[in-house]
Amino acid sequence: MDTASASTAVETALAYHRAWTARDLESAMGYIADDIVCEAPAGTIHGAEAYRSFMAPFVGMLTGARLHAAFGDERTAVVFYDTSTQLVPHAPGSECVTVAGGRIVHSRFVFDRLPFEEARRVMPRPAAHDL
Repeated sequence: MDTASASTAVETALAYHRAWTARDLESAMGYIADDIVCEAPAGTIHGAEAYRSFMAPFVGMLTGARLHAAFGDERTAVVFYDTSTQLVPHAPGSECVTVAGGRIVHSRFVFDRLPFEEARRVMPRPAAHDL
């Protein structure tokens, strides 16, 4: 990607993406507005602290990521990627973000929850004496 011609929104979205895929949630949160609204498959998330709580478990199980594409204009960017986690080796996802003042104010996540649900369903259960 030619970063010299990247828009403000794309630059912000990519910086955010690089931070969370490096498992640096603290740095990633620097790109998130206090009043962010995030639309995700599990529902709508309001505010930076709720967003942090939403992202922390995923970032904690992340083992790798590959960026496929990023594009946008001055205010909006779309980032498409594939992630690897401790639960599933292949989890594609995308985000469409709105940026204002260098921070993400709105995010719409698109990803398939089914592989994660199936992986959790087949995980071994702890023995009764381990509980």
